[in-house]
Amino acid sequence: MKLQILSVLLVFLCIGSLAAQSKKIDTKKSIINWTGKKVTGEHSGTINFKEGTLLFEKKRLIGGTFIADMTTLANTDQSGSGKTKLEGHLKSADFFNTDEYKTAKLVIKTITVKKTNLYGITADLTIKGKTNPIKFDLLFKGKSATTEFSVDRTKFGIQYGSGSFFDDLGDRTIYDEFDMKVSLFY
Repeated sequence: MKLQILSVLLVFLCIGSLAAQSKKIDTKKSIINWTGKKVTGEHSGTINFKEGTLLFEKKRLIGGTFIADMTTLANTDQSGSGKTKLEGHLKSADFFNTDEYKTAKLVIKTITVKKTNLYGITADLTIKGKTNPIKFDLLFKGKSATTEFSVDRTKFGIQYGSGSFFDDLGDRTIYDEFDMKVSLFY
């Protein structure tokens, strides 16, 4: 009888160690840094995470879902009225319309191992209710992960100041792609 109980416990322990482990990101430490460029310069800032989870199996990444709080979109290269004006414009319907679309979401769909602690990721990114695939590399180091990638805002219905949609913008042209640098801590 004792041997049977011990065997059953051993089986449960083995099954439990094979199951996927869910690791929540630390939303206080994790951050999205963005840079948007235009003909006459660039602006940069941050967006906070609302929540996020990485899934591992045997210490190997197998999935993840992240939600960005778009209402926290901040400009970090300006101060005063310039900062306030830009943040208001980026949160308006011309850009991210944060009154209606308070969050953006990224869901990892496929993962390839490139080398130890480096993964090639294909994910679905949803901004303003529109979903498009994106690809990037995700590098793990200790209890953190980092990535850099570009997003074509026009694929998400953000066309304001885009030379791809409007003629004669001249030096008011804003480039379609913006850059993201993401730091995740879990």
